[in-house]
Amino acid sequence: MNATTRFKLSFMMFLEFFIWGGWFVTMGTYLTKNLSADGVQIGSAYSTQSLGAIIAPFIIGLIADKFFAAQKILGFLHIAGGILLWFASTSLIFDAFFPFILGYMIAYMPTLALVNSISFKQMKDPGKEFPAVRVFGTIGWIVAGLVIGWLNWEQDGNLVLTFKMASAASILLGLFSFALPHTPPVKKGEKTSFGDIIGLDAIGLLKNRSYLLFFIASVAICIPLAFYYNFTNPFLNEVGMKAAAGKQSLGQVSETLFMLLMPLFFVRLGVKKMLAIGMIAWVVRYLFFAFGNADANYWMLIGGIVLHGICYDFFFVTGQIYTDRLAGEKFKSAAQGFITLATYGVGMLFGSIISGVVVDKYVVTGGGHNWYNIWIIPAAISALVALLFLLFFRDDNKSAVAE
Repeated sequence: MNATTRFKLSFMMFLEFFIWGGWFVTMGTYLTKNLSADGVQIGSAYSTQSLGAIIAPFIIGLIADKFFAAQKILGFLHIAGGILLWFASTSLIFDAFFPFILGYMIAYMPTLALVNSISFKQMKDPGKEFPAVRVFGTIGWIVAGLVIGWLNWEQDGNLVLTFKMASAASILLGLFSFALPHTPPVKKGEKTSFGDIIGLDAIGLLKNRSYLLFFIASVAICIPLAFYYNFTNPFLNEVGMKAAAGKQSLGQVSETLFMLLMPLFFVRLGVKKMLAIGMIAWVVRYLFFAFGNADANYWMLIGGIVLHGICYDFFFVTGQIYTDRLAGEKFKSAAQGFITLATYGVGMLFGSIISGVVVDKYVVTGGGHNWYNIWIIPAAISALVALLFLLFFRDDNKSAVAE
C-alpha cells in the first residue's frame, strides 16, 4: 500500500471504533441517570447490538457483496447512523430512545465487516499489513474513553454529549468513506442462499465432539460477557470511581498487549489451556468486581478492567483461530460467520436479557444496587462453564491447529 491509502484506512479504523467506544461504554450510566431506566431497559438497549449482529449478515450478503461498492454502503450507513444517534440524544424517555438506538445498531453492525473488506482489498498480504491498520481502531476506542474521562462528562451529568460526539464522528466517517479506495461487490451476479448468509455450510463442524463443546461454551460465556459490557460503567460510577470511562480504556490497552503476545502463548499452551485460562479469567474478573471498592480494594476494580485482555483474547481470539484451522479452506468464511452469529448474536442477546433482570433484582432501598450479589452470578456462570469445559473438552484436533 502507498502512504495515502494506509492513512485513509487507518483513519477509517480510528473513527469506526471511536464512534462505538464514544457512547457504548457509558450508555448504561446515561440511561440510569438521564432517562431513569431500570436494569431490564438497559439490557434491552444493549441487546440492540445482538439484533444488529443477527441482521448484519443479511445486509452484507444480500446487498454489499452483490450490488454496491463497499465504501459507498459504508458511507450511507454511517451518515444514516449519525442522524439516528443525534435523534437518540434528544429523546427524553426510554421508549422514545430505544427505536433510535435499535435503528442505529442495525446500521452500524454491518460496517464492522465492511471496514475489514475495504482494508483487505487494498492489501497484498493482509496477514502482515492488516494488524498495523486495525490497531488504530483500538486506539480510537481508547481515545473516546479518555476524552469522556478528561471532560468529566460522567460526573457532570453530561453523558448526552457522548451521543452527539459519536453522531458527529459518524457523519464525518460517512462523508470520508466516499474518498476511500474503490471496493466493488465481490459476488456480483452470484446467487446467495439463506444458508450462505448465516454460515450454515459450517454446521458440519458441530459433528466434531470437541468443537461442539467449544461452541456451546462460546455461547454460554457470552451471558457473563453481557454483564461486563452492559453494567460495568454504571457499577464503577456508582461505587465512586472517577473518570470511569477513561479507566475502562485500560481494558483495550490490555487487549492490544495480549494480542501481540498471542502467537507465543498459542505455541506454548495450546488450544485447551488457552481457552480455559480465558474462562478462568472471567471468574477472577467478576470476583474482583464483587469484592472491589473505591477505597482499600480499588486495585481489584482496576484489575478486573485490565483482565479484559486475557478474557477476550485467550477465549474469543483463540476460538476464532481454532475455528479457522478446523474448518479448512472451503468453509473458513462460513465458519467465522456462524460462530459470530451464535455468540454476538444469540449468546449476547440472552446475556443482555438475563443481566438486566439480575440487576433489577438487586436494587437496594434508597437507590443503588447490591453489586456483590450481582457480580457473583456471572462469576458462578463463568466458573460452571469453565469446569464443564475442563472436564469434557478433549483437543482431538491438535494436528489441525498446530500448523
